[in-house]
Amino acid sequence: MLPAEREQKIISYLQQYKTATVHTLAQEFNVHDATIRRDLNKLEKFNQIKRTHGGVILNNNDVYDELNFDDRATTFLDEKLLIGKKAAEFVNDYDTIIIDSGSTTLLFAKELLNKQHLTIITNDIHMASILRSSNHKVIVTGGVLYTNNYVLNGFLTTDTLKSMNALKAFIATPAVDAINGITHFSEDFVPAKRQMIEQAKEVYLLTDSSKLDKVAFYQVCPPTKIHTLITDDYQDLSAYRNVIPNVIAVDTSQK
Repeated sequence: MLPAEREQKIISYLQQYKTATVHTLAQEFNVHDATIRRDLNKLEKFNQIKRTHGGVILNNNDVYDELNFDDRATTFLDEKLLIGKKAAEFVNDYDTIIIDSGSTTLLFAKELLNKQHLTIITNDIHMASILRSSNHKVIVTGGVLYTNNYVLNGFLTTDTLKSMNALKAFIATPAVDAINGITHFSEDFVPAKRQMIEQAKEVYLLTDSSKLDKVAFYQVCPPTKIHTLITDDYQDLSAYRNVIPNVIAVDTSQK
């Protein structure tokens, strides 16, 4: 099991059981106590957990459970549907695009079934399976499959992306703010996202407002790299409009 995956399983365990000891977690994940201590040090550095006498607990309710796709897929679903529909308006027939793995970008990908002859590069096997019935050319990156979701990640993913260029990249994130830009809780996911952004002329960030004004430990890119932010209308977006050329808030009254 990769460290990033185990860290998120630790978060899921604490969400269910509220507290745990180092030894309990080591037994749960069949690793040495020292391995769990390293994981906890990283999670504590990011303020996801707090040490207590004899154990650990979650720090707050803002912990990012990025790898638990099924839970994320049902959170802010109506808003994500609207965001995905709006984002599809920026895709023209015959475009070459990159789509990052994510719950919002998956809904966006479904909207592309009505488009014609796209070339789509993705690191999400669920997304690829949905698009297989279309007339699009779908290119799936290589990489390590994370068992709790559908994302391919790692050196092979980044290496594949380096060999391709796209007009637009549609990116997902667990955290973004107007100063630090796109950030992520795990260094493991940063290289592929950075490469997607590097290979595209235009970068579209698709995210519901629960991810706004959040700063995770690892930076993916500054806000100036984002061409268009598409989100919902629950928050004041003036700070983002100062640094991102196009900021779109979908009308949630349409829900």
